[in-house]
Amino acid sequence: MGIFSKIMGAIFGTSSAQAAEAAGGAAAGSAGAPAQSVDVAPILDAAVKAKGEKLEWRTSIVDLMKALDIDSSLAARKELAKELNYTGDTSDSASMNIWLHKQVISKLEANGGKLPPDIKR
Repeated sequence: MGIFSKIMGAIFGTSSAQAAEAAGGAAAGSAGAPAQSVDVAPILDAAVKAKGEKLEWRTSIVDLMKALDIDSSLAARKELAKELNYTGDTSDSASMNIWLHKQVISKLEANGGKLPPDIKR
C-alpha cells in the first residue's frame, strides 16, 4: 500500500484506500465520480486533538501525516513525492513539502473529500 493510499485509508476508511489503489493509486478520483463524500477537517482535527500536539495539518504535509500516524520522515515524503509524480528537486524539502501538501489536499478533494475554504492549495 502506498503512502497516499494510507492517507486515504486513514481519512476515508480502508475500503476507499483499496479502491483508490485498485483504480490507479494516487490518480484515482480523476477518472470518475468519488465513491463517497467525507468531511475531512473534523477527522483531521480529531486526530490532532488525540495526538495532544500542536499540528498544523491545514498547511503542513508533515503535520498532516503525523496526525494520521503515518511516517513523516524525509524518506517517506520523498516516496510520497515519487508516488504523486513530483518532478522537482527532492533535495529542496521546503518546496517539495509545499507541493506535496497541495497535491494531497487536491487529491483528497478529487476522491470526495470536503475541505474548508481556509485550506492552502
